[in-house]
Formats: sequence, C-alpha cells, structure tokens
Amino acid sequence: MAESSSRSQPRALNTYLFGPEDSELIVLAVHGLTGHGRRWESLAADLLPGVRVIAPDLLGHGRSPWQPPWSITDNANALAQVLDRHLPSGRRVVILAHSYGSAISLALAEARPDAIAGLVLLDPAQGLDAEFAGTIAEAAMAHWGNTDADDARAAKRMEGWNEVPPEILDAEIAEHLVDTPDGRVSWRVCAPAAAMAWSEMTDRFRIPPAGIPTHVVVADRVQPSFVRPEFLAACAAERADTVTVHHVDTEHMIPFLAPEFCAELVLDLL
Repeated sequence: MAESSSRSQPRALNTYLFGPEDSELIVLAVHGLTGHGRRWESLAADLLPGVRVIAPDLLGHGRSPWQPPWSITDNANALAQVLDRHLPSGRRVVILAHSYGSAISLALAEARPDAIAGLVLLDPAQGLDAEFAGTIAEAAMAHWGNTDADDARAAKRMEGWNEVPPEILDAEIAEHLVDTPDGRVSWRVCAPAAAMAWSEMTDRFRIPPAGIPTHVVVADRVQPSFVRPEFLAACAAERADTVTVHHVDTEHMIPFLAPEFCAELVLDLL
C-alpha cells in the first residue's frame, strides 16, 4: 500500500458479501459520499449473477468505524485490507466505484495495481473546484438531518434521486436512516467525515494506472459536472489505449439510474 497515514493503522471496514463465495469473477464495489455498501445489493443480485461482489462501508459511513482520520489515503488503506481479507491469493478484482468512491478507488489502484483487473468509475468526483466544494459542504452541514423519514425522502428527491425507483429509496431509508437523540433522523454517516470528503475531492485528480482497462461514465445531467475536463483530457492524452469514456443521460446516481449499463461494463472487464 502507499505510504499510510501516520495517525492510524488501517481499520477493518464493515463489508457486505454478495454472490457465490467460490466464484472466479470478483468485484469490489465502492459507494460514494454518504452511501453504504449495501447499496450494491440489488445490482449484484439482479444483474451480476454468479459474481462475487465485495461491498464495504467506507470510513465514517454505515457500520464501519466513525473515528478519524477519514482521508482518501486512509480509506484506500482500509480498502486494501478488505482485499487482503476477501480476495483469494493471486487473484485480481474489478472495481466498480461511484463518485467519491472513485477517487478512493484510484488511490487504491495506484498503490495496488497488480490486484486490479479493471475499473468502472461512475461519475468520478475528484479535482473539484474548491469554492464549489466548499459551498456544497457548508450547505450540507447547515441542513444535516431531517425531521422524519418523509422529510428525508423529499430531501433525497431534491438531491439527484428524483428518478430513482421508489423501492430503492424505500430500501435506503430502511437501511441507512437512523433516529438521532434530538428526536430527528439522519443518515448513518459521520457529519465531520462527510465535510472532510468535500475537501479531499478538491485535491489533485488521479488517472488510472497504466495498463488497467477502465470505463469512465459521465452523468450528463450533473451541472457543473463532477467529472472534470482536466481529468478527461489527461486520460485522453496519457491513457488513450486503456480508458474509454461513456456518457449517460442521467443525474448523479448512475448505479440506480443505469444499473444495466453499469453491469454491462463490469462484465466486459470480467
């Protein structure tokens, strides 16, 4: 692994395992900011039959440790530990990652390229404008939590989930929304970790390591785009032989809005 944080050793992530244990087809599925590993369950069950899907909760998310630090490097170190625990010796994995999870996955691939067979990056969020990221972080902290489940559902609909199937949002609420001591509700996410993630996403962008086949999927309805032009230009200039860019006519939640396409890209690399 790359130089680890001097502040902590890698921490064990809560990890969901879908599909047959003995499958030779293995995917590491990495959720985005404020998400959780179980978000990948329906895609794994419905569209990746016979594939072993390893789906951890990132640091500060879900049932994984909430204690700091929460940087991209800390998360990548923790994901490396997940691979050490669940990837059979000598095997390689295809990474399916969304948004902030793509930035973390690229850091993992940079450090452990021999373990990565391919990357599917869904609306990868990295190298963002600092003012833009700061504005979103401030707004998120100012409106953290909701009065009840109906309020949380309405807020999600305003945040790029408007076209997500209702049963998916219902499952999200059942799994990921928890009561708070003040009588309100909140997503099962550490607020300081979420705020820090926006800062991390303003750091330098990474391109996929040489030789690793990669699909980058851009959600065209997200404006300004999380997928920065500089990142796409660098991929075209330095990884034209391994990086393929796709565009989908969706909002940001590509795993829920274009699941068949996501599975198609994963199977292409497997």
